[in-house]
Amino acid sequence: MAQVAKSPMGTKGARISSYISLPGRFLVLMPSSDHIGISRRIEDEAERERLRQAVVNLRSNSHGYIVRTAAEGEPEEKLASEMSFLNNLWANIQRKHEKATAPSVLHHEISVSLRAVRDLLIHEVEKLVIDDKSTYESVLSFLDTYMPTLKDHVVLYEGAEPVFDAYNLEGDISRALKRKVWLKSGGYITIEHTEALVAVDVNTGRYVGKHNLEETILKTNLEAVKEIAYQVRLRDLGGIIIIDFIDMDKKSNREKVYTALREALLKDKSKTNVLPMSDMGLIQMTRKRTREPLTRILCEPCYYCDGEGYIVSKQTICYTIFREILRESRDMNGVRLTLRVNPQIAELLHDEENSLIAALEKAIGKQIVIYPNTTYHLEEFDIFEIHQE
Repeated sequence: MAQVAKSPMGTKGARISSYISLPGRFLVLMPSSDHIGISRRIEDEAERERLRQAVVNLRSNSHGYIVRTAAEGEPEEKLASEMSFLNNLWANIQRKHEKATAPSVLHHEISVSLRAVRDLLIHEVEKLVIDDKSTYESVLSFLDTYMPTLKDHVVLYEGAEPVFDAYNLEGDISRALKRKVWLKSGGYITIEHTEALVAVDVNTGRYVGKHNLEETILKTNLEAVKEIAYQVRLRDLGGIIIIDFIDMDKKSNREKVYTALREALLKDKSKTNVLPMSDMGLIQMTRKRTREPLTRILCEPCYYCDGEGYIVSKQTICYTIFREILRESRDMNGVRLTLRVNPQIAELLHDEENSLIAALEKAIGKQIVIYPNTTYHLEEFDIFEIHQE
């Protein structure tokens, strides 16, 4: 029996583990371990000890448990109820395992909407708006079982305007896919993905400040900190992240930016590690990567540049065609050549680069007829020879 612990990302396949873990709202069951752990986000030592003792007292087997952040302040009865549910779930999986033939799916995680309810609704969300009646009813049913006091926080959206437009989510999604993100002051940040890391660059842009340059830079950097922390979570950026803040002369200002970034990342559920800012204004940080970033999920490589980010300039394409015709004309006996190209290249060859075609016709002693083809890629072209009928 194995569990997919991490989804495939890029060229890396899924991470498979034989150490099974089954998450609930308050507890994570680990059948192959006897360890009892408490979420590091629960900082009160007395509460940590209370929860640890509660799990020890309730445990009727040798299974391990991790107490999740949501369990803070919850009565022992709720922990007992969830422990019973997770144990029954594990027993059911084992029964399936005995009868199943490999490969077989023994258990699916709950749907993404129910996972959001389970993991986010208590601490991070004031209201959950759903525009689908069946999903709304399944969420209410889920809350009936686990969190009945939160049912009032769930709202069925029935407006005529699409729910994404009503809450301006399209704008946020659009910003999350762009390379450049503008700040309110007029500054901006750029986010670049590479194979090894994510690079974030901060710029003052249109912001010029009111008093002095150092104040302008500090204000831009502090504003960028909030946006970077938000974008890191929204885009689900992971691995090594290098942030290039605008250089600051004062060490106290560099400390302010570093502290502000650490505080802004406290809301992040994924584990982060942030190193102090260097004299060059760089902050190195890592963030646990559990799935593909948003840009990889919602986007695909550009079919024009194949993910390179650039395509050859139109003028360069014209000279590439020039050299290709010179090469091929040696073996052609036709009276003229037909050149099929993208309409933009055809326009350029008829206009600015017309002298290039004239020189080419003189060099090879053949007429060249250019035909635009709307289905051709900008860099695509074909050369045909026409024989005299």
